[in-house]
Amino acid sequence: MSLILGIDPGSRVTGYGLVKEGERGRLTYVASGCIRLKGSRLSDRLQEIFDGVSLLMREFQPDEMAIESVFMHKNANAALKLGQARGAAIVATSIHGVRVDEYSARQVKQAVVGHGGAEKDQVQHMIKSLLALNKTPQSDAADALAIAVCHAHMRRGLKGLSEAKSMRRGRVR
Repeated sequence: MSLILGIDPGSRVTGYGLVKEGERGRLTYVASGCIRLKGSRLSDRLQEIFDGVSLLMREFQPDEMAIESVFMHKNANAALKLGQARGAAIVATSIHGVRVDEYSARQVKQAVVGHGGAEKDQVQHMIKSLLALNKTPQSDAADALAIAVCHAHMRRGLKGLSEAKSMRRGRVR
């Protein structure tokens, strides 16, 4: 069993979502929400992200963390800020010795909705359905949960490939 923290970084709002992977890969909702950044200066907001993710690490003690990777943005300044927000979250996690994996928005949408061009409301709907939630999570929290779900699916797929390779090697010998 593994507890996975998903982070959807942002320079104004950073979403988080935690899912527990149980027997046979069954995913269970644990918590989600948003770190709403109040600072007017970027350095203050980065500190808030770092502190917020550090608090999540201490409170929930996740085994793994997944975060959305940087994508090309129309606005270079916005892309740089997003990269810095990601960095603050990654450092807060790595200080606790937790591995961090990165997924593109396209990979996340593909894993959760079934196609990489899905809209935000489709992701929210699928997260509500996949995790059997009573209500639809806020957009940034739903994105973070989707990142955690994507990580669980990707890891399960890689584990299956590894086991298949091991089995093939065992038969050859």
